[in-house]
Amino acid sequence: MELTELNYECIKCGTCCHEIFGSKKRIPIYPKEANKLIEIAKKKGIAFKIIEDLVFPDILNKKILVVTYKIRLDNETQGCPFYDKRNGCTVQEIKPLACKAYPLALKQVDAFNFQISIDPLCNYVIRYYDFLKNADFNNIKKIFRDEYPKALEHLKKNKKIMLKIKKLEYKNKIQISRKIMLDDFNKYLNEWEREEITTN
Repeated sequence: MELTELNYECIKCGTCCHEIFGSKKRIPIYPKEANKLIEIAKKKGIAFKIIEDLVFPDILNKKILVVTYKIRLDNETQGCPFYDKRNGCTVQEIKPLACKAYPLALKQVDAFNFQISIDPLCNYVIRYYDFLKNADFNNIKKIFRDEYPKALEHLKKNKKIMLKIKKLEYKNKIQISRKIMLDDFNKYLNEWEREEITTN
């Protein structure tokens, strides 16, 4: 097989939906995505839990700015409650951008910057690793033809939110501390109100 013959197709194994021993799975979801999934979970009687993921302490207004949540996987199956062994994802049409882009993911470079990377834990990636490790940008776009546009959308959305935060800082409407002690951060997390930062 040649690199140019590779064409990603999800095998619905659920690796991306579950905790894997030795690693901490992170399925980030934006506030609007979280609201949709919460509503569906209520209608279907599914125990769906989320926890804050990417947050910034606004020390000017004493608020925690929430950019993304993540799906809690500390349940019986150690996985997303919307995953079904026979059918895979049961919310295929409205699943989060992070899931639509998988196995392409956003890798955090620093607090404000992310880049697109390939998740090495995906069974497809493991199977074709010898080919993929030499793939250039154009090959990645071809191999993951449906996932790459979603990963790009995910990255753009993230950048848009980061830009929004920086603009609010520039206008002195918020103040994000660049140096914060862990004890102080935990105190703020416990005491301050939340405000979700979204794109329009």
